[in-house]
Amino acid sequence: MNTLTNTLGQTLGRAGGVNLLPLIVAAAAFGLIGAPSSWLTLTVAGLAMGMMLFLMASGLSLVFGLMDVLNFGHSAFVSFGAFISATVLAGLGGWLAADSWMLNALALAAAYLAAISFGLVAGWFFETVIIRPVYRDHLRQILITIGAMIVAEQTILAFWGGTPLSVARPQFLEGSWIIGDVSIEIYRAFAFALGAVVFVMLYFMLNRTRIGLLIRAGVENREMVESLGFRVDRLFIGVFMLGSALAALGGAMWAGYETLITPALGGELMIVVFIVVIIGGLGSIEGTLLGAILVGLMTNYIGFLAPKLALASNMILMVAILLWRPNGLRPAIK
Repeated sequence: MNTLTNTLGQTLGRAGGVNLLPLIVAAAAFGLIGAPSSWLTLTVAGLAMGMMLFLMASGLSLVFGLMDVLNFGHSAFVSFGAFISATVLAGLGGWLAADSWMLNALALAAAYLAAISFGLVAGWFFETVIIRPVYRDHLRQILITIGAMIVAEQTILAFWGGTPLSVARPQFLEGSWIIGDVSIEIYRAFAFALGAVVFVMLYFMLNRTRIGLLIRAGVENREMVESLGFRVDRLFIGVFMLGSALAALGGAMWAGYETLITPALGGELMIVVFIVVIIGGLGSIEGTLLGAILVGLMTNYIGFLAPKLALASNMILMVAILLWRPNGLRPAIK
């Protein structure tokens, strides 16, 4: 096994590194699927799913990797983002059904802004009241955040009930583009594009701005940064709020993707989100994106080729990658 993983690592290193893994997976799937139209449809679906997982996982990766906080309550932000977005869209049903892309876009923007606003406020409350007393105590973090997750799920049950909630889509995102024998769902293309924009913004903020420099410096040497007059605790609150807002946005997008949601949505997604974070490497936006795309592609390819293995495919992928790279594909911390 060690010989195999070393050989694989050397081969990928010469060919361009771990960034080529999605291409390798896609190429292998192309050979197994055979039909180019089916392969392209599955690939687009996998990329769209990967981008939505990236939005949900990126916040958890930042909080887990940079702040060393095991937040199992992260799923609460996903669930609330989905239900708040669905509620706003239902209230703006006239705009969604209108034959005007501008009204459609305004309704969608209002739903996403409502989800993001909730994520920011809830993230501030969660970090200040729940997380701050248990910093550097992982056992208590696990217990208290799991408790918060249960409370959040019961709160959703109290407000929205246990009946699955239908989620409306804007008219301009309905349907598919037909290119030859290939069908590309418009909403999936939109999800991929929005996820890519968020990734670019996050990457720029963390690597090209003063705030990003201070965050990374505060992680490496908090005392030194505070001695220079900067409030690291405020920076970390900002990171937590950003992570919560991204989770809420991811939940809102996932609601439109599924079109039918239940209060258990966040809890069901958390396993996949943690797999993405572990595969990518803690605290790494690039690693989270890479892990999310791999999981999205693998889920769709295996779901087509061997449906009975679809649920286990992500676990198998995680085990294989950790045997090869125990710290993940592109960890921010060594």
